[in-house]
Amino acid sequence: MVPEKPFSTLKKIPADFSLSAVIVGLIATMVSYAGPLLIVFQAAKGAGLSDAVLASWIWAISIGSGLTCIVLSIWFRTPVITAWSTPGAVLLVTSLTVYSFPDAIGAYIFSAVVITLVGVSGLFSVLMKYVPQSITTAMLAGILLSFGVEVFVSMQHLPALALPMIFCYLFAKRWSPRYAVVLTLFVGLGVAFLLGHLQMDNVQMSLVQPVFTMPTFSLDAIIGLGIPLCIVALASQNAPGISVLKADGYDTPAGPLVTTTGIASLLLAPFGSPGINLAAITAAICTGKEAHPDHTKRYIAGIACGGFYLIFGMFGATMASVFATLPKELIAVIAGLALFASLSSSLAQAMSEAKERECALVTFLVTISGISIGGIGAAFWGLIAGVITHLILNGNVKSWFVKKKNTQPLA
Repeated sequence: MVPEKPFSTLKKIPADFSLSAVIVGLIATMVSYAGPLLIVFQAAKGAGLSDAVLASWIWAISIGSGLTCIVLSIWFRTPVITAWSTPGAVLLVTSLTVYSFPDAIGAYIFSAVVITLVGVSGLFSVLMKYVPQSITTAMLAGILLSFGVEVFVSMQHLPALALPMIFCYLFAKRWSPRYAVVLTLFVGLGVAFLLGHLQMDNVQMSLVQPVFTMPTFSLDAIIGLGIPLCIVALASQNAPGISVLKADGYDTPAGPLVTTTGIASLLLAPFGSPGINLAAITAAICTGKEAHPDHTKRYIAGIACGGFYLIFGMFGATMASVFATLPKELIAVIAGLALFASLSSSLAQAMSEAKERECALVTFLVTISGISIGGIGAAFWGLIAGVITHLILNGNVKSWFVKKKNTQPLA
């Protein structure tokens, strides 16, 4: 995909604007904060970080995600969604108790530099071209599956909230599919309010004052934290992120995306950000038909998502308390329903090639297994397992170097 001229894209925004894309961008932002941010709180609490440093951390990852979302979505006229790494945050829960915070900042910087170099060199793009699309879409389907399942798990935990949302989605999908997710969100908020699950009394608004931490560079922290963070970002976040875009018909080059997130990570590391990377789950929400029937106009969802990141990030830890008031079942149901289209198209693409069905199945099963080896999540190991299976069953490495024709997007 040839990058759009930014000013040309800016002129098209008013004509391409849609409420559905903006709401989908809001939902993607809510999903980003609702779960992963709790892990950030856990990591900060375990490390004994002050509230000011925690607020700065939230500000840094929010501002970094917001700016890269907006810039990349305008640049490529594609819904490019970025976020902070959930597996990376999980890694920090234990690592920040071992290394000093300045040493951790130094490890963040090391990781950001390596990721930037990988993006600039084009190595990441080359590797992605050699992986069959059936494997990457199967990996994506494995990632999304748990979110689809949570829709019905939530129905058991809080049926009075989940059932109205599910029925609203189904009826709206038939009569007004473009606004199905939007209407479902409003119904969910309304039902949650009537049930008394929205408690906004203790929320107080205050702006963040970013805290700069002077980095120190420790070999132990670089090896024990910096390298794992780098691997997790590339394997467990950026690879699925590119797969999401490809699954919905966007042939966006990986190099500039990885490079841009690497630079953002480098600049914001001293303020507490462990890294910015391509999103997978939230990206799938924005790249599907729910954002807009016309895939060339879904980039508005990326811009909206970036805008909400910037707004919420300015209020740091305060906005986290707002999302904490929302029932977890509401978040689970709206996220899962918003991902139905991406999950179904990923499964269809994964099984579309008869010769690649078993390697896609292996990828899917390993990804949903949730295994973690060496701090690297199941998505990466699913990718590796699928590639190995593909080589054993097909035994034609030469075919990897033959450029396949682009397939028609399913979304």
